Amino acid sequence: MPIVTQPLLFGRLPPRTRKLLFALFVSAICLLFAFPVLWLILTSLRPESGVYYVHRGTEFTLGNFLEVLQDERIEQAFANSAIIATLATFFSLLVTVSSGYMLSRFTGPAARTWFGTIYVFRCVPYISWVLPLYFVAQSWGVYDTYLGLLLPHIAVHICFFSWLMKGFFDGIDPSMEYAALIDGCSRWGAFLRVALPSAIPAIAALGVLCWLFTWNEFLFALILTGNRVPVITVVMAQFVSEMGLRWNLMAATAVMALVPAFLLALFGQKYVVRGLRL
Repeated sequence: MPIVTQPLLFGRLPPRTRKLLFALFVSAICLLFAFPVLWLILTSLRPESGVYYVHRGTEFTLGNFLEVLQDERIEQAFANSAIIATLATFFSLLVTVSSGYMLSRFTGPAARTWFGTIYVFRCVPYISWVLPLYFVAQSWGVYDTYLGLLLPHIAVHICFFSWLMKGFFDGIDPSMEYAALIDGCSRWGAFLRVALPSAIPAIAALGVLCWLFTWNEFLFALILTGNRVPVITVVMAQFVSEMGLRWNLMAATAVMALVPAFLLALFGQKYVVRGLRL
């Protein structure tokens, strides 16, 4: 006896009604994600008194951005964040690409040991690294330096993105590499001439993700930096006075910090999409 399934609730509605409900649902989801950003932009354009008194809704100003730009800490923090994010992305990709290739193509003891190492470190919440890293940075003399902040970011990137890079190389047919080996290429030659060019979209996608992760990271920057190497996420949280939080200046700084990340995501989204399809 054939099984008769009941149609779904939306399946009984006319096609035009279903499209309208779907559009309303998508619009509600987009509004949910966009509302905090819109509120942040609105707060950055309000004077300090207007932040707490919503009824002064017609009063807007660009003075918050001018006041923030006059602070030397902000300029230094933006420069430090950009340098650290760029260097961390570059050195992370140098290790992550070769690490993912090794995990994908080799099954020997070295590959299994490396796989187990990054698996163990990935299972440990990186918030538990903060206190040991602080003592290590102090003992090595790299506290509040570029190196002291770069090393933890690179370690986190390697542990996480090596898995993604392995998945990308798993999706690439190794037959061309075998042909290159038969033609006389070394393993490194086959990797550089065949596998690496095929993985360019995936590498670009990981580069975007690494840069955004480092740019937005707060915990390592808070614990491992002081006054010599301020970064934007820490400086943003320091708009505190005896009267309370200066929300308007904090929001203006956050909006300016959104611009580089937004531009990178905007121009790099095609590489991210292509990389994730591999």
